[in-house]
Amino acid sequence: MQELKFFGRRKGRPLKPSLIRIAEERLPSLSVSPEEAEAPAALFDRAMRDLWLEVGFGSGEHLVWQATENPDIGFIGCEPFINGVVKMIRDADLAGLDNIKVLADDARPLIDALPEASVGRFFLLFPDPWPKRRHWNRRFLGPENLPRLSRVLKDGAEMRLASDHPGYQDWMIRHLYRHPDFEWLDEGPSDWRHRKPDWPQTRYEEKALAGVPVYLTFRRRSRR
Repeated sequence: MQELKFFGRRKGRPLKPSLIRIAEERLPSLSVSPEEAEAPAALFDRAMRDLWLEVGFGSGEHLVWQATENPDIGFIGCEPFINGVVKMIRDADLAGLDNIKVLADDARPLIDALPEASVGRFFLLFPDPWPKRRHWNRRFLGPENLPRLSRVLKDGAEMRLASDHPGYQDWMIRHLYRHPDFEWLDEGPSDWRHRKPDWPQTRYEEKALAGVPVYLTFRRRSRR
């Protein structure tokens, strides 16, 4: 099997002592390995109605909000940037959540390990757009990973995507629209220019770093 190359950022500024304690004391018990993901029902201490997956959750604002609003759903959040991971764990602990597991690493091996049709919703919000043409192959949503996502998503599962980079917006729409396993649910600008009521705003989004955000919703077609 070809070794996967990872290009994202893993560390930022030195962590404060309180966040170091979280990394040392809480991260091990919340971490999930690709091997453990082979049996997602066993990841949580209680039965969950569904499993949702977020890749690149940043500081975890969206992930914590969704887990709070959906206590009967198990969440796996994948984020290699350790500074964001420990902040998410801090906020999840403050909210008393027990339905989040974390992979502080590349999401692809975990996705490959998940059973087929095991994920009921997928989130990819404001990923690195890798704007230079020579780096487009590093974009998470593309020809390499769409088959991965198609395999693990349940029939009818939603895929929620957001980007404030015009080039990546076009890239996501083009690749998903052409893929036979996905259908685009947005019917016009009034849909993709506005977040859904159960789609909270994050601090990154407030900065509007590169332009006007779009919020895209696709659905996994039936396998029949």
